[in-house]
Amino acid sequence: MESTDTNTKRVLVVEDEASIAEVCTRVLNNEGFQVKAVTDGQAALNLLNGEDFAFILVDIRTPRMNGIEFYLHLQNMYPEISRRVVFTTGDVLSTDIKRFLDEAQCLYLAKPFTPGELKAVAKDILNGRGRTHGEPGDNTA
Repeated sequence: MESTDTNTKRVLVVEDEASIAEVCTRVLNNEGFQVKAVTDGQAALNLLNGEDFAFILVDIRTPRMNGIEFYLHLQNMYPEISRRVVFTTGDVLSTDIKRFLDEAQCLYLAKPFTPGELKAVAKDILNGRGRTHGEPGDNTA
């Protein structure tokens, strides 16, 4: 896969909860993004063959292949886009999830998140701040 121009306005949403995927798609479409949504990491990997995205919004807990497994595959197969992953999770208190988020150093959104928080993280990614861990808009690593 060739390196993407970060101005490309395509986003891949990996989310198994239909209502969350719909809201994310609507918010991102309203911000000018073209959105593709899939329900798990395996479907996302299949879609990445030959396609590129400005960023990928990934729920950590999805069926078949969860967000962590997807991210590990992504790092090996498409390291450039792995730096433009934003995780979503409703489980930020889990020690394992917290450790993974700290090690991955990617942006994340704690569920439930607002449309404004999603817009802020999209802006951060497009401005090259994809590998800074913390709240959207926070540039401290």
